[in-house]
Amino acid sequence: MREELRLGGTPLWAWAATIAFILALLAIDFVVAGRRPHAVGLVEAASWSGVYIGIALLFGLLLGYAAEPGTGTTYVTGWLVEKSLSVDNLFVFVIIMNRFAVPPAYQQKALLFGIAAALALRAVLIAVGAAAVTLFSPTFLLFGLLLMFTAVQLIRHRNDDPDPEDNPVLRYARRVLPTTTEMDGGRLFARSGGRRMVTPLFLVFLSIGTTDLLFALDSIPAVFGVTQNPFLVFCANAFALLGLRALYFLIQGLLRRLVYLAVGLAVILGFIGVKLILTFLHEQVSTGIPEITIPVSLAVILSVLAATTVASLLRSRRHPRQRAHTGAVGERTRRRRWRKTDQR
Repeated sequence: MREELRLGGTPLWAWAATIAFILALLAIDFVVAGRRPHAVGLVEAASWSGVYIGIALLFGLLLGYAAEPGTGTTYVTGWLVEKSLSVDNLFVFVIIMNRFAVPPAYQQKALLFGIAAALALRAVLIAVGAAAVTLFSPTFLLFGLLLMFTAVQLIRHRNDDPDPEDNPVLRYARRVLPTTTEMDGGRLFARSGGRRMVTPLFLVFLSIGTTDLLFALDSIPAVFGVTQNPFLVFCANAFALLGLRALYFLIQGLLRRLVYLAVGLAVILGFIGVKLILTFLHEQVSTGIPEITIPVSLAVILSVLAATTVASLLRSRRHPRQRAHTGAVGERTRRRRWRKTDQR
């Protein structure tokens, strides 16, 4: 009997079936968004969010039934990490939409194009990360140190917001691509004066896609801290990204009330960073060094998310004028600090 072909320890047929299913869900999203551009209401957003969260959890149950024991729990933990980090993405998306003054009817289209691009780019990064973990044993140590550094930066700059105009890809596109001044019915491209031009919505899509890629540099090492299985890493990323469109409209108003968002994410990233470093020391230095198990990781992440949400809502109720920040630091913020240093 011919041996079953595998990629990263997972059968190729499982990869093919899962990717086909994810692409089908993405296609459904495009049909829903493109059939009739409209402002998404709370009921519609809640319904679609429930559908995507349900699909993600059902996939975990399927893995728990069909795969090795513990696989389903590992996937759900990774998905939860990605989902919590995606809330920070959504906050930046809100800033981008506001900066470009995107009408509500066209926001979901811009989100979908950005999410599709982010999904493709993350697949490449996951492949690179999986190869690095396999070929270079200190990768876990490097990932752990990166996550701990990011956690410290989030705490230090928890009151900062990024500026979309600091995106180098966006700045380059503005220089080289002729751009219309109008949204032009939600199109990405248009003709004006006989010239083919991009619309502001194309720049929004570009900004969302490239911004999410920067977030992936933190979130992918984080999920590798949960599992080294590239199939589970990809699935956790994909199912977390697919629900972003609906989640964006569902919690758009709530986002600004999550005043401790950056602190909560910093704790999660720092915890996973410690977990990765302990894993490296356990495997490369001494088996006597303890590792953090998946059930413990899941309990810690859930506890941090719950505490962050409750504390944020209580703080917002007592101080309604206080708003949340992403904790990200834009190039413009850094340039201002450099100028202050030079002036001294």
